[in-house]
Amino acid sequence: MSNKSQALVGRVGKIATSTLANALDDFGLADQILPTIKAVATGMRAAGPAVTIRESVGELGAYSSEDFKVGAIIDAADFGDFLIISGGGARVSTWGGMASFAAKKKGIVGLIADIGVRDLEEMIEFNFPVFARHLTPLTGRTRLKVEEINEPVEVDGVIIEPGDLVVADSTGVVVLPSACAEKIIINAEHYNADDSLAIKDLDNGLTFSEVMRKYTRI
Repeated sequence: MSNKSQALVGRVGKIATSTLANALDDFGLADQILPTIKAVATGMRAAGPAVTIRESVGELGAYSSEDFKVGAIIDAADFGDFLIISGGGARVSTWGGMASFAAKKKGIVGLIADIGVRDLEEMIEFNFPVFARHLTPLTGRTRLKVEEINEPVEVDGVIIEPGDLVVADSTGVVVLPSACAEKIIINAEHYNADDSLAIKDLDNGLTFSEVMRKYTRI
C-alpha cells in the first residue's frame, strides 16, 4: 500500500459509513453502497484497499479440492488490504475460522463475501471483521473455484475495482472509487465535524429540531 493510500485509510477509518454515504450522495455515487451485505456480528469495522476475487460455484464435486484456493486468496493480499469475494450470492461457505486466523496474522483488515461464510465464533474470537451474504456450515470445497484475482468484480450489485477504498461497519458497506476517494473523504470529514458540533449544541440545550435546521446533513 502506498503512503497516500495509508493516509487515506487512516482518515476514513474514523468515519462511519452513514457519514460516507452522505458524501457519496454529493458526488452522485449512492450506487456505491452495497445494499444487503452486512457484518456477521455487531461491532465489526474495517477499511482498506480492495483485493478482488471472483469465484465460480457448482454442485458438490463440480471442482477439485485444489480449486478451493483460499490460501492463494490470502497470499494475494498485503498488510492493510481488504479481501472482496464475488460468489454470486451462493449459499456455500468460502471462508471460515482458520482462514480468518491466517488473514488476521498477515495483517489483512477484513473480508467482504457475496457468498457464504462459516465459523462465526472463531471470527469473533480472532477479531477478524467479516461482512457476508450468508452464514452457513456448508463447505465450499469441491463446490467453489477461484477464477480471477485482482480483476473488477460485481459484489451485491456494485462493481468493485482492485484498489478501490472499501469501508464497512455494523451499518453497511461503502465503496469509494480510487479516482475520487480523497474528495469523498474530505466531504465526509466536514460532515463528521458537523456531527460533533451538533452533539455539543444538543448538550448545551438546543432542541433536536433546532439542531436539524442548523445542520442539514446530520
